[in-house]
Amino acid sequence: MTRSRRITPKIKSLDELKIMHPHAAGLDIGAREIWASVPASSTADHVRVFGTFTVDLQALADWLSACGVDTVALESTGVHWIPVFELLEARGLGLLRASFRPDAEMTALRAYLRHRATLLQHHAPHVLHMQKALQQMNVQLPLVLSDIMGETGQKILRAIVAGERDPLQLAQLRHPNCRSREDEIAKALTGTWQLEHLFALKQSLEIVDFYTHQLAECSVFLCSSIHIKAGIAQP
Repeated sequence: MTRSRRITPKIKSLDELKIMHPHAAGLDIGAREIWASVPASSTADHVRVFGTFTVDLQALADWLSACGVDTVALESTGVHWIPVFELLEARGLGLLRASFRPDAEMTALRAYLRHRATLLQHHAPHVLHMQKALQQMNVQLPLVLSDIMGETGQKILRAIVAGERDPLQLAQLRHPNCRSREDEIAKALTGTWQLEHLFALKQSLEIVDFYTHQLAECSVFLCSSIHIKAGIAQP
């Protein structure tokens, strides 16, 4: 029986490694401090620690420039690297080739899109809270409307919050294009109207309105960012 011999790869010493970027620096970025290392040939004190306040980042950029650094490799947790990168980019320092960072316009567009997605995530649960409050009062509006936040649904919800309880009066708020008949909606709107659930409905509607306003405002900035990215002049 033959045994295969495991070959251990030779580990090269630092002296044997080829220098690909002689003017590169390495940064290890944390929430409170940044460890920076530049080529030993550029300065006697080639490893330094900086804080993360803006004045500290400016001092870091000044030191890197003074050491002749033109390329930087970053190691970071979370988003702590972004302010550092933006400042170094403004100073003409770039990331190593394997890294990716979109241009400023695309970065802004992506930030708006991500923020909008977060707003939508916060918006949706409160619509469910309204549905739950209605169901607990046996107000079966979701059964006769495909979307309680549509035009008919919002008119009825706001009327309920304002104090209207008559199902016939509420059903008359039906939009002409609504698929459900007025008598069906009136039947669904005959509920128990407990105060605690009406209170939950009111507050959930207010929260939904807040996020709707925030989403509309975000959309304005998002459209502006898209126009800038596409090179379209604003009116």
